[in-house]
Amino acid sequence: MDDEKRLLIEVTEELQSLADTSLQNVLWDKRSIYKIPASVTALNNTAYMPQTVSFGPYHHGEDHLKPMEEHKQRALTYYLNRGGRRLQAVVESLNDEIQVLKNSYDMLGESWKDDKNKFLQLMILDGCFMMEIIRLASHSLDGYAANDPIFSSHGRLYIAPYIRRDMLLLENQLPMLVLYKLFALESNGAQDEEFVNQLVLNFCYPNAPVSKLDKSLHVLDLYRKSLILEDPARKMRLPRVTGGLLNDVNDIFRSATEINDAGIQFKKGKTKSLRGISFHIGVLELPVIVVDVATEATFLNLIAFERLHVGAGNEVTSYVFFMNSIIDNERDVALLHSRGIIQNAIGSDTAVVELFNSLSKDIAMDPDSSLRLVNMQVNAFCQMPWNEWRANLIHTYFRNPWALLSVIAAFILFALTGAHTVYSIIPYYNSNYSTLPFSPTGLAAPPPLPPPHPPRTPPRWKSKKP
Repeated sequence: MDDEKRLLIEVTEELQSLADTSLQNVLWDKRSIYKIPASVTALNNTAYMPQTVSFGPYHHGEDHLKPMEEHKQRALTYYLNRGGRRLQAVVESLNDEIQVLKNSYDMLGESWKDDKNKFLQLMILDGCFMMEIIRLASHSLDGYAANDPIFSSHGRLYIAPYIRRDMLLLENQLPMLVLYKLFALESNGAQDEEFVNQLVLNFCYPNAPVSKLDKSLHVLDLYRKSLILEDPARKMRLPRVTGGLLNDVNDIFRSATEINDAGIQFKKGKTKSLRGISFHIGVLELPVIVVDVATEATFLNLIAFERLHVGAGNEVTSYVFFMNSIIDNERDVALLHSRGIIQNAIGSDTAVVELFNSLSKDIAMDPDSSLRLVNMQVNAFCQMPWNEWRANLIHTYFRNPWALLSVIAAFILFALTGAHTVYSIIPYYNSNYSTLPFSPTGLAAPPPLPPPHPPRTPPRWKSKKP
């Protein structure tokens, strides 16, 4: 009986501790870097794996990433020598935030949790390496060795693009707090968080809109904010709804070609924000997107971050879903490319179609997304009788070249038949017209004019002979 009571007490205490979720809620608020579930990575495992360099603990020490570790140590040397600072100051600065940095990771291994020095060393080496890399985009190469394989013009051209790709992977993130601390030490506190944000964007997103961004969680979060940054002077045009017009519109998505057949024109947006999609008076405006070899991995990790981080939003996911809906085949890509909306840097139009198909697997649009409203506006325009008839006519007769030739041949035959009929009637009409006593207007026909008299020649007088 005593054993039963003891077991009951232990179970009760354990359940009580599990029921107390206040501490767990606090930890949830601090987490921002996640291990992506196997159900997601199974669709495209390589898109979530770093190929050149590791940042943070999740992929540290993997064999194919070890060659970059020696360059991290040299980056620390560059950082310390440039400002003449001591390593001890760096250690003390980050040591004050060690628990905050640990809490940023959703699934931190026990070895990293228990070994404080090991984790702190990782943050310092990875942070200094990342800081030196992003300086390549906006600073001169003074202070670096001319033959440095990474921190040189050679590295900026050949290595930096691969590092940039790995910096935008969700499992390969460093807390932005590390960069904020390192830059503050370098400038004695003169460089604020906004300066660091802009420096990072200059490397990850050249020509990004210059605007004040809030403190970010990590590089991927900062990059996402820059993609969806909305111009405050540009507000979305809302539809003029009368009599519940949009309530009667179906929620299907049409391809770009079908939309264009209905009379809607595509226009390149003036903003680079993914939220810059709008429809107004028969014009669908879309932001420019550059499709290259890193597009798939970047968007997949942005979608994964929105899926795993509560409160992140769903703007990127909704954008990808919308673009995949209007891109059904190569003709749609060619149409958007001709309007300057898609800049294809990966080859064929088919590759772009396959890219968006892969991005949109297992995702859905938020019912409250502004893009759903845009789609309803487009459908309302396409379902107008004249626009629907126009689309059917183009699709039936002008999409197929043989059907088009048949229409042209039928028109020519009809024209020739009409001309033949007209020329057949004219002689008969003219012959009957001359016998009518009345003119075609119903009035008496004027009498015919007398024929002209032949000219009279004067008589020749003959002279009489005397």
